[in-house]
Amino acid sequence: MPAAAPRFTQRLRLDPPHLSDVPALFEFMGDPAAMAHTHPRTSLRDCRRYVAVHERQRRRTGLAPWTIRERESGRIVGWGGLYRDVFDPGWGVEVVYFLHPDVWGRGYATELTEAALGFGREQGLDTVIGFAHPDNLGSRRVLEKAGFQHDRFLTEMQRHLYRRALTA
Repeated sequence: MPAAAPRFTQRLRLDPPHLSDVPALFEFMGDPAAMAHTHPRTSLRDCRRYVAVHERQRRRTGLAPWTIRERESGRIVGWGGLYRDVFDPGWGVEVVYFLHPDVWGRGYATELTEAALGFGREQGLDTVIGFAHPDNLGSRRVLEKAGFQHDRFLTEMQRHLYRRALTA
């Protein structure tokens, strides 16, 4: 599979991550407060492994989260996109987004999600799912704004499951 090219939105540049991105990603992915509604990475090594596992998946399937940069400054502000969760398989293709707290509330998660859905259509995907913790109202709003429909609450995961059809 050829190397993935960067993608651009109005304010963001989406790149396949490089190991040199990991320290900037770990700033928020390793922060328990920033990752309060999911699983923080426990160390720089853990974060490196997590990113590398997903990059191996990109080489196999073409799907994995991107490093999210502000187009204007080039600063790494997040990690997200479409993927099949290698640690909890069986759910299908999922949209995920982890953002630095400094950029929360700027609409970057919505912008990323729309770009990811466009990429999913290009890849011929039929459906994308998303999960949101009940207390993460921002994430739930992102999914709803992007046209995801609430499917059900998964008691065993303590998450809401959302679905979005990509075909008409």
